[in-house]
Amino acid sequence: METLLLSRIQFAANISFHILFPTITIALGWVLLFFRLRFAWTRDPKWMALYMFWVKVFALSFALGVVSGITMSFQFGTNWPGFMERVGNVAGPLLAYEVLTAFFLEAVFLGIMLFGARRVPTWLHITATGLVAFGTTMSAFWIIVLNSWMHTPQGYELRDGIVHATDWLAIVFNPSMPYRLTHMLLASGLTVAFLIAGISAFRRLIGDRDPAVDTGLRFGLILGAGLIPIQIYAGDMHGLNTLEHQPQKVAAMEANWETGPNVPLVLFALPDEEARTNHFEIAIPNGASLILQHSPDGVVPGLNDFVAEDGTVMHPPVAPVFWSFRVMVGTGMLMLAVSWLGALLLWRRGAGALPRPFLFVTTGMAFSGWLATLAGWYTTEIGRQPWLVQGVLTTEAAVADVPAPMVLGTLLAYLAVYAVLLTTYILVIFYLARKAAKGDATPDDPRIPQVGITTSGATS
Repeated sequence: METLLLSRIQFAANISFHILFPTITIALGWVLLFFRLRFAWTRDPKWMALYMFWVKVFALSFALGVVSGITMSFQFGTNWPGFMERVGNVAGPLLAYEVLTAFFLEAVFLGIMLFGARRVPTWLHITATGLVAFGTTMSAFWIIVLNSWMHTPQGYELRDGIVHATDWLAIVFNPSMPYRLTHMLLASGLTVAFLIAGISAFRRLIGDRDPAVDTGLRFGLILGAGLIPIQIYAGDMHGLNTLEHQPQKVAAMEANWETGPNVPLVLFALPDEEARTNHFEIAIPNGASLILQHSPDGVVPGLNDFVAEDGTVMHPPVAPVFWSFRVMVGTGMLMLAVSWLGALLLWRRGAGALPRPFLFVTTGMAFSGWLATLAGWYTTEIGRQPWLVQGVLTTEAAVADVPAPMVLGTLLAYLAVYAVLLTTYILVIFYLARKAAKGDATPDDPRIPQVGITTSGATS
């Protein structure tokens, strides 16, 4: 395997592992703030029990996210020096803004959030939790800004092949940023909703009857049921924006070869890039035209428009984009079915009377947000190929001249370490759930502030 492909696989492996943890911490920070405020308002111990359990998951996720993010950033120099050489005048400041506005904020207040429940005034602990949550969102904002600019670059000029910023507002608020940011924030919310619902369902299955468990299960299902239709709408808007700016990506997502009207929605097929056709195709007539152009006669771009006369292919590899998009959509539909069924069962029976088969299904959905997120990222990132920065810098032009065996060796080392860490992470979460079921997160937990705490920190 050549250096270019191995370097792409290595970066994909790193970012795939990394994105799992910010996907949790972005939304979980706000959920923790909600739990903390509910306890301050109601003085019901179940809310603080939820806070104390899920803040452990937040801390674990935050730590792995930071470590994997640092490892990932090293690859800009080791594997992709052409990226910073050509577009560093834009990418460098955006990454620095993330550190200045987000990472420092998280680092300063994270300790108060994790360990200050009984040591600082209530208002300060709530403020620290809110600032950490805000920091995680700001971190997502700047990363999405850079990623979106790579898809829809604006506000720059080329001087001797080097990108120079000319309009920072245009760079930050590039055409795809609002759609991509909204889609990512909702994805994080859904990931956390199903994680909370799934782990709470698991705790019920192993006999945990703490009131916090039912509250967490109800919270997760209702949050998921509320967010998934919004995400479907946001995804549709994001798709229309992609159609405008990256039509070749949409053509690959739909496995559509010829531009024209009345394009069917392909449900299943085996795309064949050599023959420029699909095998074993199952499709809904006019479906793609209806979805993308809101008319059966709407024209949908075809992949054959992105092949040069000399045979050079300027569209992404079709099969990975086609299938990753369907995994994302399929997982989203499953989320819709499970969360809405859960909401119906909650309305009829209550959280304490949910049937065991449904609890098993919900437990199995605990990490479904990860699957949808990864599938979505593969769709958008592979769909950008062969460009690293759309229309500006190709992936091939940015890769380092490193021997392929060296890249392969580090890739295998990364995969081994990540497999161990990811397995351990999941096992630790279920260990925490089992430990909580034995009474570790009951309202008598000494880490929970006493009900009589005042804003001065004194107890009544």
